[in-house]
Amino acid sequence: MGTSGGNVRAPGGTSGRSDAPGEASREGDAAPETPDHVSTGAVEGARERVNRQWNEILQETRVAQTGVQILFGFLLSVAFTARFADLGTFDRSVYVTTVILAAGATGALIAPVSIHRFLSGQRMKDEVVEVAGRLMMCGMVLLALTVGSTLLLILHVVLSGLLAEILVGVVMVWFVCCWYLLPVWLRRRSATKG
Repeated sequence: MGTSGGNVRAPGGTSGRSDAPGEASREGDAAPETPDHVSTGAVEGARERVNRQWNEILQETRVAQTGVQILFGFLLSVAFTARFADLGTFDRSVYVTTVILAAGATGALIAPVSIHRFLSGQRMKDEVVEVAGRLMMCGMVLLALTVGSTLLLILHVVLSGLLAEILVGVVMVWFVCCWYLLPVWLRRRSATKG
């Protein structure tokens, strides 16, 4: 049941309350997934809500981290290829910008793990969830910019001319639609229904 204050004793004598960010109850590896609305007739308590939000952030971060790490690894290897010496000033500038964006995205998306480690057991999960959510959004923006810059670098070398910039612009508009406008539209539609 949803207490946000004292400890709740779970079967077997263990505490069902998680005081450290990211820790689930001692009975299992993760807190059970529950939707934002009432699912079993009981209202989700503040502690259950913050545990669920933290677990969701961790799952989302894992997906984004995998993508940015693969992309970052690819970018780091480009500088050691034979054709890199043939790149012009513009392409080298795009490459450096892209590597910096990828490093920034990596830092932002891994930061929640570091924050969790440092603040584990400090009973600051509400603050950790809020900061981790903001870092996730920052990391996603940097990841989108990294993908766009990577595309610009590749397409500028392969196609050259204005076509590369047009294609990158189309892809970036698609990212904005899928990653930002669609969630905003769904939120507004849900608010008007409620």
